[in-house]
Amino acid sequence: MSSPTLLHSTAPSSLRLFSPSKINLFLRILGKRPDNYHDLSSLFQAISLGDILEIERVDSGDDDFSCNMPGVPTDSSNLVLKAVNLIRSRTNNNNVKFSINLNKKCPAQAGLGGGSANAATALYGVNKLLGKPCTQEELIEMSGELGSDVTFFLSKGTAYCTGRGEIMNEIPALKTSADVKCTIVKINLGLSTPTVFKALDYDQLSSKDPEEILKQFGSKGTEVAEEYFVNDLEAPAFSCLPKLLELKKLLSTCSFSTVMMSGSGTSIFCLGESGDSQVWKEICGREDVMVFETRFINRRSEEEWYDEP
Repeated sequence: MSSPTLLHSTAPSSLRLFSPSKINLFLRILGKRPDNYHDLSSLFQAISLGDILEIERVDSGDDDFSCNMPGVPTDSSNLVLKAVNLIRSRTNNNNVKFSINLNKKCPAQAGLGGGSANAATALYGVNKLLGKPCTQEELIEMSGELGSDVTFFLSKGTAYCTGRGEIMNEIPALKTSADVKCTIVKINLGLSTPTVFKALDYDQLSSKDPEEILKQFGSKGTEVAEEYFVNDLEAPAFSCLPKLLELKKLLSTCSFSTVMMSGSGTSIFCLGESGDSQVWKEICGREDVMVFETRFINRRSEEEWYDEP
């Protein structure tokens, strides 16, 4: 956009937005690319574990960004500020400043896309505060510049993502999604995505066709056969962090219908009921484990953001 986009008179001056997280119902790694990224195919689903992003347009001074979680950078390296700077630059609104507060609940290095969701939420929010100068397509284009998972969160909550994750194909909410109980279990140790990919053994990759897996989820929702819950990053993550494999094995003895790692870890999502076993009680009582009760969520439309739970 070559000329400044004037603020619309009906644009709000502040917003409080829910920034969700996601799980990967399946994740296939298809190979390494010349740019050192990996081609993947994955079914992403938004869940109700997330953060709160408060954004206010201010008339003077500089941007102000605060976050409640220790260790989260509050300088220009944060994805939220990268998103703000990107959309502001593209719309020639560099003179417009914002006061931003991020209240985080979603853990980092969890495979839940919390930081990516924050960036997508910031894009949506700032666009609205500026009077919606950007179309959905333009926001999606910008999101791909910010990170591989950012684009997904501009979907309505369920999407098939390819490329390095930035090519997003919307699909309808899964048939069983409204009734699914999703428990997130996160060990208090993290793994960076590059570390997991570095440990990837291509001989251990699944041979399942991602299009066939997607077809199964499309027709049966989360009631697909267990063999379709595939995550090619589990094996390298478990080799880097054996405690994570031990945790999955314990969770698999509970009553859950599905237990699988999300993304590159170190969160494990569990679908269905936990049951009342002693093993589950002990897991919930461990000091090195966080447990979050969540559900699948979807936006009603492109105009409306994710509802705050």
